[in-house]
Amino acid sequence: DVQLQASGGGLAQAGGSLRLSCAASGFTFDDYVIGWFRQAPGKKREGVCISSSDGSNDYADSVKGRFTISRDNAKNTVYLQMNSLKPEDTGVYYCAARLDYGLGSLLDEYDYWGQGTQVTVSS
Repeated sequence: DVQLQASGGGLAQAGGSLRLSCAASGFTFDDYVIGWFRQAPGKKREGVCISSSDGSNDYADSVKGRFTISRDNAKNTVYLQMNSLKPEDTGVYYCAARLDYGLGSLLDEYDYWGQGTQVTVSS
């Protein structure tokens, strides 16, 4: 079975950092684009960043320069390093996967989703 297990969320103060992990299993990791998405209370889910197996990445404008996505294909894991956190970064963060036919965009449809991890940033 395909599984995406997100972890690493928690409470941080504004200006602080958190590192999320997404452990994948049940599919050929190298063949998939992995993305991070988030949903704040009362808001629509939005794309945060995506990573292709060839190392190509893309970020939402709101997180550029603060967040860094990386992937370890040997461990089937993707990381999201979040620095300079802001209260508006608060939300449930999900990792997702889709076949890698190109990096694509943050608006693409994704096939598999993890369960989400809560990130709360206090001011």
